[in-house]
Amino acid sequence: MEQKTKINAEDGKQDLVITREFNLPLDLLFKAYTESELVEQWMGTKVLKLDNKNHGSYQFETSNNGVVMFKANGTIHEFVPNQKIVRTFEMENMPIGVQLEFLEFEKITENTSNLRIHIIYKSVAHREQQLKMPFAYGLNMAHNKLEEIATKLNK
Repeated sequence: MEQKTKINAEDGKQDLVITREFNLPLDLLFKAYTESELVEQWMGTKVLKLDNKNHGSYQFETSNNGVVMFKANGTIHEFVPNQKIVRTFEMENMPIGVQLEFLEFEKITENTSNLRIHIIYKSVAHREQQLKMPFAYGLNMAHNKLEEIATKLNK
């Protein structure tokens, strides 16, 4: 299966860039990242908090039979509707640490849009730990599901 979400990780650097062109209008792509109900569907996690504004914050949690499997949180530093989100991201109980994310949303046509995510890690080692996980595979699966769910909203 072709991976539509591309990850560019240059050797020896502590950052990476993720890009994906979606067959979605810009406003739907942005909603998929900012509306709790949609985030829950494509990420497969519970949104405990999603305060989309400058200096807002968010919290996600996934549990199985009452046992918390994944917990993530962060601060939203800048929020410009249909354009960008600058935020921190931290997975609890993981050695990767806090990362800084710059999400940029761009209209290509009326029905297509582009997402560019620039992630900066604390160190090259932290980024390498992230890349050792099934990061690219999981991100592609999630983005494919995002596109599938948002496409249904567009009809």
